[in-house]
Amino acid sequence: MNRPVHAVGHQRPVRRPSLTEWVQGLPGLSARARRLLLEGDTEGRYAGKTPADSGYRLTMALAVAVSQPGREWALAQWWEALVLRPTAGGAWARSLRSRKGERYAEGKLAGMLDKARAFVGTSGTIVCRADAMVAIARLRAAVEAVVWRGPAGGTDLKNLTARLLLAEQSGGAEHEVSVRQLAELMGCARSTVEASNARLRAARWLTLVTAGMGEHSSTWSLRIPPAQPEDQDSCAHPGHRPASGERGAEGVPDTHTGAEVSTRALGAVMSTDACHHYAHGTSGARILAALDPLDGADVAQLAAATGLHRTTVRRRVDKLIEDGLAEEADGLVYLPGQLAGDEGLRPDPDQLETVALTRGTAGRGEQRRKRHGDQRRYYRQWLTERKRRTGERRRSGRPRLRLVPEGVVDESTGELRDTAWRGWMIDDPYRPTWPDDGLPDAVCG
Repeated sequence: MNRPVHAVGHQRPVRRPSLTEWVQGLPGLSARARRLLLEGDTEGRYAGKTPADSGYRLTMALAVAVSQPGREWALAQWWEALVLRPTAGGAWARSLRSRKGERYAEGKLAGMLDKARAFVGTSGTIVCRADAMVAIARLRAAVEAVVWRGPAGGTDLKNLTARLLLAEQSGGAEHEVSVRQLAELMGCARSTVEASNARLRAARWLTLVTAGMGEHSSTWSLRIPPAQPEDQDSCAHPGHRPASGERGAEGVPDTHTGAEVSTRALGAVMSTDACHHYAHGTSGARILAALDPLDGADVAQLAAATGLHRTTVRRRVDKLIEDGLAEEADGLVYLPGQLAGDEGLRPDPDQLETVALTRGTAGRGEQRRKRHGDQRRYYRQWLTERKRRTGERRRSGRPRLRLVPEGVVDESTGELRDTAWRGWMIDDPYRPTWPDDGLPDAVCG
């Protein structure tokens, strides 16, 4: 049987992958490192005093990313990603080569890679779940050592408390959650969660790894922020008490005798109807989480531990005592014996339900969960309908509207020609997306 012979000249040329596809195919890189290499420092996390300083910091961060154990890059891969390819993260390296020559740039980048490997080698590596739990315990201790002042500070503390629980479930500081899930865990409104997320990101307690898209929730990462000044606007800032003998400790009464808000105790009661805004609220939950069945604390000590005003603490303590959630003897407030467990607070669901009925907040949490469930269902129906209409439009042959003009990307090299599109994902010219935009947690479940 004779087979047709195809002319060589009629073979389809092999399509060269775009810059985005090439970066996505690089081995050993996390999603955050890929965005840093492809888009540059869009969030300003590595901003320095000068553009050169910012470029060095960004390049050093990439060097650490490609020096992780078991995923180390060779110098040739490092050179190609920064110099030979038009990546935004390699702009400083290419500028260095054009100013001081190829040999100097190669030696500089090799030295930075060696420095990053030495740094990674001296830092602890999480290799099992036990190591992850130790890292989360360190995060929990850092959160509990902070005085979260004011009502906004209490919301931020509840936010971190819920995220610590999710981090323990996921086995690391990186976790996936939506604003609706957080609202249910914290016992507050969705808009309150969004405002708290913004404060915690500004204070560097929280990092957005991947923004939510469609039905996928956002991925976040917890971290211990560096020391920051106390006079900043955000409520989510470290407020450690000054130790004796340190600057700032003079004139401060030593009222702290061990009273501290336990995040585990707070997580057990903050989402209940008894601690709803119209019942005992966030302030009452924080005071309850700071009580101990054996070591009593007076109003001044509870105010120092929670960051609340003394009159607020006194008013909240009286309501807790009235509902049987606290006891007072000789001016000291204790946790009742029936609410004490081996690891601190052990709330009684029946008693909390009775308190919610008395305060008129019973069923508020169930109403919130039902409302969020309805919103998720409506959103899934909208996704299904949009997919159906898109399929019908494509089958009808109607021309699609091209949003990215031709010539924005060089087809032969993959280099971005129009800087106005820097940072956009334009692999599909008919539907460009912004990595940190799209459909955030507000619409995903």
